Amino acid sequence: MKTTDTHPIYRGLNLVIAFFLALMAIFVFANVLMRYFFHSGLTWAEEISRFLFVWLIFLGSIVGFKDNEHLGIDTLVRKLSPKGKRVLFIINCLIILATLAVTLHGCWYLVAINFDQSSPALGIPYAYVYSSGIVGCLGMGFIASQNLAMLVSGKLSDDDLVMTTDSEDSGEAEIAAAEAHSLEEKKP
Repeated sequence: MKTTDTHPIYRGLNLVIAFFLALMAIFVFANVLMRYFFHSGLTWAEEISRFLFVWLIFLGSIVGFKDNEHLGIDTLVRKLSPKGKRVLFIINCLIILATLAVTLHGCWYLVAINFDQSSPALGIPYAYVYSSGIVGCLGMGFIASQNLAMLVSGKLSDDDLVMTTDSEDSGEAEIAAAEAHSLEEKKP
């Protein structure tokens, strides 16, 4: 169910994340140079880097959730029958949606009470920083709702019901395939 590379929304999210990461690197590097060579720093560089990092985390969590790359234990799920996997998938999605609803409520509250609180160096209202949580919750909530809708409509395969990806095993499989391919090429 990996669609990050093909869907324009997720490509856009990846570009925004890369842009934020590049800005963070530039600001932090510039601040280090300023402190080392000129014994003064850019007071706003630390603050904007911190804010970009917060946004990067919440946007990255949306992409990671879409690709099932968040930490998970799938031992029980893999041993269940397809019907059991479907039931557990529904329960999992409902727990995720409930957790996101509570988190969204908290983020909304933080945004509401922090419109008049501004950051010291930039003067940016903290509400803009806390709104990253709202964006993250809404994005992951949309994906969880979409997963439930796809399950009900029968568009999910049994492999899609396991909500984790095994990156270590897939990496080992790719290495083994490459080694087998190189051995085939060496044969006369």
